[in-house]
Amino acid sequence: MTTPTIDRDPAIETTRTKRSARAAKIAEAAGAGWKILLFKIVVLGLIDALAVYSILVLIQSDQWVAAIVVLVVTGLANWVYFSRGNLPAKYLIPGLVFLFVFQIFAAGYTAYIAFTNYGTGHNSTKESAVNALMLSAQERVPDSPTYELTVVEQLGEFSFLVTDPDGTIELGGVDRPLEEVDDAQMDGDKAIGLPGYNTLGFAQIVANQDAIADMAVPISDDPNDGALRTPDGSVAYVYLSSLEYDEAAGTMTDTTTGTVYTDIGTGAFTAPDGTELMPGWQINVGFDNFVRAFTEESIRAPFLSVLVWTFVFAFLSVFTCFALGLFLAIVFNDPRMKSKKYYRVIMILPYAFPGFLSALVWAGMMNQEFGFLNVVLFGGADIPWLTNEWLAKISILLVNLWLGFPYMFLICTGALQSIPDDLQEAARVDGATAWQVFRNIKLPLLFVAVAPLLIASFAYNFNNFSLIYMLTGGGPRDATADVNVGATDILITMVYKVAFVGSKADYGLASAFSIIIFLLVGTISVIAFRRTKALEELN
Repeated sequence: MTTPTIDRDPAIETTRTKRSARAAKIAEAAGAGWKILLFKIVVLGLIDALAVYSILVLIQSDQWVAAIVVLVVTGLANWVYFSRGNLPAKYLIPGLVFLFVFQIFAAGYTAYIAFTNYGTGHNSTKESAVNALMLSAQERVPDSPTYELTVVEQLGEFSFLVTDPDGTIELGGVDRPLEEVDDAQMDGDKAIGLPGYNTLGFAQIVANQDAIADMAVPISDDPNDGALRTPDGSVAYVYLSSLEYDEAAGTMTDTTTGTVYTDIGTGAFTAPDGTELMPGWQINVGFDNFVRAFTEESIRAPFLSVLVWTFVFAFLSVFTCFALGLFLAIVFNDPRMKSKKYYRVIMILPYAFPGFLSALVWAGMMNQEFGFLNVVLFGGADIPWLTNEWLAKISILLVNLWLGFPYMFLICTGALQSIPDDLQEAARVDGATAWQVFRNIKLPLLFVAVAPLLIASFAYNFNNFSLIYMLTGGGPRDATADVNVGATDILITMVYKVAFVGSKADYGLASAFSIIIFLLVGTISVIAFRRTKALEELN
């Protein structure tokens, strides 16, 4: 007996296969759907937690506007990502947030600082400056009563829980004057704990003895009433300042010498002879920082010198790198040259190494005493490559040429290879020489492709911080300048030095310089890009 054979229709089998594949895809999509949802919940949960923490910190700092902005942005992000649709917004929100934080906010805050005296000695409010001055001149009252003390902690912040000689229980911190509390835990007549606070034991006090010894808790809102300080974490004494503050008159009087320091609107208490009490406080100064940059001789002269050198450095850097890169591109673009790919690899090697590392290597090679150039190439010569003003500038241009020509070589090679051979052949048939072909055909068409890149390269070299700072540090130093500046400094390195180098930082002046740099680069870029539109007609 034979088993009957069932003929299967190929069309039916194909349909079943397609349905199975479709079902598998649906199942896979469904599986991915809950995974994506879980991923959204986890990521947005972390973002929401960070946002809540930020909002609490901002509210505690009385920055209500910023807190509301964070709340609105976080709520909008949750609505977009948990709702159906809104696909463009899901892609735009991360980019917009980063754009605002790292571009718009940074630029706006820099502009704000440029109109203030923010810097060393002027980085806080007037209230904080008054407290700092009072604390700096404090001395222990000889007949001060003894306050029983318990050091408590909440959210990483230490506070004093004190028992007054009259039995009153008070709590205060560095920024919070003493206030009476009613629910303290007592051990006899001494308060030893408070709900919501952790009481520090002996071992914890020893571990944090420096921070606790530096604490000065105001007795009241009036800084003239003094503050409590502790030598051992168990008892506290009253300390009074030799400075007396009169808020109504806006004066600070040194009770030891009788000198009266007055708030004259410069962000510091100033004596009649011009002596200022530091620290001061931050105030708006309008356009004073910009006026100083162009009117004070000790700032204007080095600023204008640096400005001129910045333009010269940026222009010569682009010109030399482009000239050498174009020359090598023309040479290696010759079809008669053999092994071109190996030579091209060698040519782009300087471009493959990080620029700041190459600058450090060159700085070592140009060392006046034991550098490779002086010792090996020049037979022990004593050439001050980096310490002489003009040699240092030449050295910077040479090193930048070494670092920059491979980039120009690459883009010029690509641009030359994109020029149709028919144009060149037609010119040669008409009797044009090689130089005429290059000047009238290749170079204009080359500029169509590379002109925007040359503008970008100029803007980059205008702010080429790493090369200048790693190679010469901006030196040699100009001792006559009122700001920290050297012969090879460009604007961006000068801004860095004014803001961060030296014993006195002037963030307001540095921000003003930054705004000037922005306006210069922006203006030059706009003009240059408009000029390059004329080249587009060649296409």
